[in-house]
Amino acid sequence: MKGVKIAAAALLLAALMLFACCAKPAVKDEYPCHCTLYIDCKTILDNMDMLDPDKAELVPDDGVILPEITAGFEEGESVYDVLLRELRARGIHIESSFVPLYNSAYVEGINNIYEFDCGPTSGWEYCVNGEFPNYGCSAFELHDGDSVRFLFTCDLGADIGDRYKDKN
Repeated sequence: MKGVKIAAAALLLAALMLFACCAKPAVKDEYPCHCTLYIDCKTILDNMDMLDPDKAELVPDDGVILPEITAGFEEGESVYDVLLRELRARGIHIESSFVPLYNSAYVEGINNIYEFDCGPTSGWEYCVNGEFPNYGCSAFELHDGDSVRFLFTCDLGADIGDRYKDKN
């Protein structure tokens, strides 16, 4: 009986190894380019007294709405294209509008947290590779390896590293 069990185990192991060798390979990533994407509203945690009380439950305990992920994209796609696709795929709310004056999309809210929800100078900003562009995210064309961050500011960017005030 012991020999039968050993033979059966050996046969099962051989079958598993054969299946592993002949199994269909994992689905290949369909995108030729990749970037990282991260979203947080950590600045709100230091400004809860300014936050619209109805929004408090929407702020994650650590302020992170989307931990850093790797996202694929096609050449020529914008920051906005990737943001929209990735948030929709994860069921995370996003609201934006197109601003003809700037010929670009403006992100009004993410995760139901909107501009002005935490004071008169609060809202969403984005940076790519640590730099804050001075134009809309749908006008910023991504390149392979870029690092994209959407950050909520409560002080016109000064609290997240954007020196917008210094640029003017």
